[in-house]
Amino acid sequence: MATDTAKISQLKSAVANLDQISESEKTGFVNLVSRYLSGEAQQVEWSKIQTPTDEVVVPYDTLAPTPEDPEETKKLLDKLVVLKLNGGLGTTMGCTGPKSVIEVRNGLTFLDLIVIQIENLNKKYGCSVPLLLMNSFNTHDDTQKIVEKYSNSNIEIHTFNQSQYPRLVVDDFVPLPSKGHTDKDGWYPPGHGDVFPSLKNSGKLDDLLSQGKEYVFVANSDNLGAVVDLKILNHLIRNKNEYCMEVTPKTLADVKGGTLISYEGKVQLLEIAQVPDQHVNEFKSIEKFKIFNTNNLWVNLKAIKRLVEADALKMEIIPNPKEVDGVKVLQLETAAGAAIKFFDHAIGINAPRSRFLPVKATSDLLLVQSDLYTLVDGFVIRNPARTIPANPSIDLGPEYKKVANFLSRFKSIPSIIELDSLKVAGDVWFGAGITLKGKVSIVAKSGVKLEIPDGAVLQNKEINGPEDL
Repeated sequence: MATDTAKISQLKSAVANLDQISESEKTGFVNLVSRYLSGEAQQVEWSKIQTPTDEVVVPYDTLAPTPEDPEETKKLLDKLVVLKLNGGLGTTMGCTGPKSVIEVRNGLTFLDLIVIQIENLNKKYGCSVPLLLMNSFNTHDDTQKIVEKYSNSNIEIHTFNQSQYPRLVVDDFVPLPSKGHTDKDGWYPPGHGDVFPSLKNSGKLDDLLSQGKEYVFVANSDNLGAVVDLKILNHLIRNKNEYCMEVTPKTLADVKGGTLISYEGKVQLLEIAQVPDQHVNEFKSIEKFKIFNTNNLWVNLKAIKRLVEADALKMEIIPNPKEVDGVKVLQLETAAGAAIKFFDHAIGINAPRSRFLPVKATSDLLLVQSDLYTLVDGFVIRNPARTIPANPSIDLGPEYKKVANFLSRFKSIPSIIELDSLKVAGDVWFGAGITLKGKVSIVAKSGVKLEIPDGAVLQNKEINGPEDL
């Protein structure tokens, strides 16, 4: 134990000298590391896990209809704030700026669509739902510039930054910036669990409460399905639920997603990292754990204030090891969904799959740019012509990983309404007006450039060279 105490006091004095961050960030960071070193039990006792009842995870179709009177709806919406987690860079997709400025459809970015949706709500009901963007130090400057283009819209946009914490050198537990790494590589944003203290520390929380706002709807900026839902808001206000996590039925693509369980009388999030090794397969099965967390969260603002001020939000710590210039470092992070167990009358709502449409890779971009979806008032709506409930599975090779390469390899996005699965690998180029149906696999041999001609219709085909077309 003594060594840990020594580590912490050494860390405290090192952190005290970091003048790039605020006092609240220094305190938050040292507290997080202290909790990590104390080795709080992360794993759950498997035998105590219970499947939550419909009282705890409420089926969406049992929610009361929204009030018919537009005045009543306006009253509901006037209590709401929308907050998008905007700290991520589009690096996985080969982009340099914030991920939210990647073009999704019709030349519109994630951020454009979010703004259009809220503008339409404000116009329709005469309300003023503000938009908050939680940036990280990585996305702050770019986002400030981008937000200027919305200055004439009828929507209040606020930005604030989440905490900036120093990366920890694994060998001696010293902050990386103390060793001369003062550039961006020395720092990290500590996960979206940081949204609650950052709302408070930025002063935004008190501002919103003073305006009579009651609930914040938090979602990832890359989830196109995360739109304001009046039925959910109405339910929470009527039942005084301080916290609600939207979950949705799990498919084989979502086996790693966290799930809700009842545990020692409380609802809580169970993440794969907390599952004992011998139970991981059971966790991934879709029989026992049928739902997963969409990270669409609805939280009562007064409750956030109460819990942050009491320092009561001790979410599970997720250690994220990285390497910077050959130095092994550690990032300690938390997730917003794990806070569910600290709020009163917390529930899950088992929402339709359409509320979960994240764009994490170019394969997801292919889906949302295709004829599977249409764009109506900023909402990305699924095409009713597709009768199969699940989306096609898309597997694109590394040649398509970056957005720019992806866009250059398709003259136009193929029609995929009747597609079950698509695998593309190698140097493949798509012409215009192509239709894909059933199971299609296009794998170009090494060194061969394979061009799919304009207007081609490929149904249940395996293509390895021009001769297979």
